[in-house]
Amino acid sequence: MLSTTLFSLGPYKVCLLNIFFISLIVILSIGLRRIIHRLLKRYLTQANIRMEGQRTTWLRLLSQSVYILAIYISVWSFNFNNEDVTFIDLLNFKLVNTKKFQFSFYHFIIIFAIFFGARMLLNVVKLYINRKFKEKEGFDQGTEYVYMQLAKYVVYLIAGILSLQALDVKIESLLLGSAGILVGLGLGLQDVFKDMFSGIILLFEGNIRVGDVIEIGSKNGVSEPIVAKILKINVRTTQIQTRDGNVLIMPNVKLTQEFVENWTHGSELTRFIIPVTVAYGSDAELASRLLRQAAMSHPKVKKTQPVEVRLAKFGENGMELELVFWADQSWDINFYKSDIRFEIDRLFREYKVIIPFHQTDVRIFDQRSKF
Repeated sequence: MLSTTLFSLGPYKVCLLNIFFISLIVILSIGLRRIIHRLLKRYLTQANIRMEGQRTTWLRLLSQSVYILAIYISVWSFNFNNEDVTFIDLLNFKLVNTKKFQFSFYHFIIIFAIFFGARMLLNVVKLYINRKFKEKEGFDQGTEYVYMQLAKYVVYLIAGILSLQALDVKIESLLLGSAGILVGLGLGLQDVFKDMFSGIILLFEGNIRVGDVIEIGSKNGVSEPIVAKILKINVRTTQIQTRDGNVLIMPNVKLTQEFVENWTHGSELTRFIIPVTVAYGSDAELASRLLRQAAMSHPKVKKTQPVEVRLAKFGENGMELELVFWADQSWDINFYKSDIRFEIDRLFREYKVIIPFHQTDVRIFDQRSKF
């Protein structure tokens, strides 16, 4: 019953016993991978060794090696009921057999080995890049991410070319034969290509990196600016996190063509302005002194820089003052401004300084009085 053939997989006849062995091998490989992770993590914890990028990559390499062993044992288990079939017969079995194209298990294994080797190579490259950057004094995680992304694109591009060569596909003929299709795709997907080139520019220039805090908005101030943190830069899109905790996926062309202010790469010390309007007839000198006091009371305001109050203009509702202070460009600068505004409101209430509100007077004339 267990050895009855259910179906054929290439030259192999598959029965329930084969399915049982393969299922058991898969379960054991997953369990062995988890056990290795737990044992190594326990050892590293007992030895007070931090799980840094290098050790995490080594664990990934070891787990992938377990899967290689599981695949080999799975193929070998078919020999129980297929004694006359050799591994060479499996490799030569044609999955697709036409006049212009042939695809066998050999090609499948070669392509799988190429991309699996590419992934293993990327892990090794990550170990090398991580070690080189850790040796430098000015360690920059964003720059390390850029090098790793570029290495990923190059390695997978080479893997794709090698896969085409393994299938006996001539790349030159493929490009020449599909020139018209590529032109059509280029016209239809020009926005996608713009985003891809913008992503390459972002990775190469390094003006915007992972972990940077940026402000995105129009230069003339028409639209509301967005302050966000860079989480991940891909070829076509970039993931950012706003102050509200929302993760947005933004096309790369938006970061290269619009006005973007990088808070991280700019000067840490920045001038901020809080506009305040006081009613006409109020003591302007007292209001100016209270505004300075409110700013100086905040711990994030730089005491080494001057805190100034200037009269911007005489507005429709009152005298429009501007509190000018210096502070570090921070992710929480809006909270700092809010704290200062609360203190201004408290001081103005205490010293009877009035903040006017907009009023509209409506006058109704009786037109009948003219007659």
